[in-house]
Amino acid sequence: MKFGITFFPNVGPAEKNPAEYYDECVQLAKQADILEFHHVRTVEHYFFAYGGYSPDPVTLLTALAAHTRTIRLGTSAVIPAFTHPVQLAGKLAMLDNLSHGRLDVGFGRAFLPDEFKAFDISMDESQTRFDEGIAACKLLWSQEDVVWEGTHHSFGPVTSLPRPFQQPHPPVYITTARSVDSCIAAGKAGHNIQMVGAILSREQIQDRLAAYRSAWKEAGHEPGTELVQLSYPAYVDEDGVNARKIGAYDDMRNGEAIGKAVRSWSGTTSKAYPGYEKLAEQLARPELDDKIAANQVLAGTPDEVSSQVAQIADWFGDDVILSLAVHSGQLPVEAGETTLRLVAEHLIPKFG
Repeated sequence: MKFGITFFPNVGPAEKNPAEYYDECVQLAKQADILEFHHVRTVEHYFFAYGGYSPDPVTLLTALAAHTRTIRLGTSAVIPAFTHPVQLAGKLAMLDNLSHGRLDVGFGRAFLPDEFKAFDISMDESQTRFDEGIAACKLLWSQEDVVWEGTHHSFGPVTSLPRPFQQPHPPVYITTARSVDSCIAAGKAGHNIQMVGAILSREQIQDRLAAYRSAWKEAGHEPGTELVQLSYPAYVDEDGVNARKIGAYDDMRNGEAIGKAVRSWSGTTSKAYPGYEKLAEQLARPELDDKIAANQVLAGTPDEVSSQVAQIADWFGDDVILSLAVHSGQLPVEAGETTLRLVAEHLIPKFG
């Protein structure tokens, strides 16, 4: 089992200025690199406290690439619906070269109505834009004189520059929140997956992983070569009471941020997002202790969190990659540093 970290900002100017947040991300990424974590990744969101300090993951990851040497750099995820594929393929290939082949590309569909409205894009087009964006990027990375005639974009012949450092292209991940169909499609295509362990039950994750791994095998891909990343908020401290205290505060503030971001779903429907119109009504969040008991949040002493990770490995396989959300911006950066240090001292030697 490998461990990485995720930056998912949940702050705005009232809590922390962006320059300070980015400096802290660099600080934590440098520490994670020294401590031999597997990856650092970040999201793409806009104008809400929920992720809005990371509107372009490529920019932040490029800065992190300059301050690190071995840790992999992941998007979690870039949104093809919001970027022309020629531009997206080019800037990702540029980051792959700047990092000397450390890039993992996660693609996502996005799900916030206000973001689609700002880009003047119909949510009903999200799936086709997503599928075409991935296919176009992979083609631009791996072939020359590319001609593309899609539903949403037409271009070519184009030979994208720079060519990716990794050949034929960087590893591709599909970010999926709840959809079983997305897991099946990723398995058939031979793509890796990123899932949010913090929002799904054990049974839901097991069902989705079973569907994904079955589709992977049935499509003729070599079993065991697929990569699965599961993300969880993580708060580790020698004092378990303190870990749960700061975790409860961070969880509360994160809940407030996502509540504001999904509010517009109460007046929105989309055939591409069945059931999401009820999302704003479903934000009653369990208490932190219940989330810890369900292994949806990792919090406590190193021994307590080690027991949680052992259970996760038993449930989902010891080959999954855990991505620890360690810095929303709501807590002092020292809390994230403590989590990284203790994970490196106690968990990586045990599970790595």
